[in-house]
Amino acid sequence: MQTDIMKDDIRDLFAGFVVAIELDQLRVDALPPEAFLDDYSDNTWRIWRRCHLEYLSLLLSTVDEIQPVTLEKLTWIATNNDPKFVGERLLDVLGAASADSVPREDVATAELFLKMLIQDVSGRTEGRSIAQDASTLMKRWLRDTDPLHIARDPECGYGPYLGGYAAS
Repeated sequence: MQTDIMKDDIRDLFAGFVVAIELDQLRVDALPPEAFLDDYSDNTWRIWRRCHLEYLSLLLSTVDEIQPVTLEKLTWIATNNDPKFVGERLLDVLGAASADSVPREDVATAELFLKMLIQDVSGRTEGRSIAQDASTLMKRWLRDTDPLHIARDPECGYGPYLGGYAAS
């Protein structure tokens, strides 16, 4: 059984985000108009998703450059922190990078992005060992439904309409 996070696991995580974001847009497009509040801006959230997809494409193109020491640190993070906590941190760092809230040169590769995530999580780490496979725990960092937590935004209001998809 694999216990360490490998480059393919990172590739799968990023690709999983891409699929989840694309599926999320399809689900939102299928919702009835009454699912949305008056303040909802469809264009704003389409752009938000597109920025994430473009950035994830960049990350996917540089996965092979990830250094073994980074994978070791991610393995430690995965096996010593609640996956929900790491997933929230991952989403925050991904959002900042996708929105250009951090200089692009600081997150221009998967290696640099993951280093930023490691630094962010390490500063808040729980440090409790979880006796599970690291790559399995890492898969729990991603939510299949509403992966960018857009439905949680107060201007959206369509969260209850996603109930049928809330398997994750």
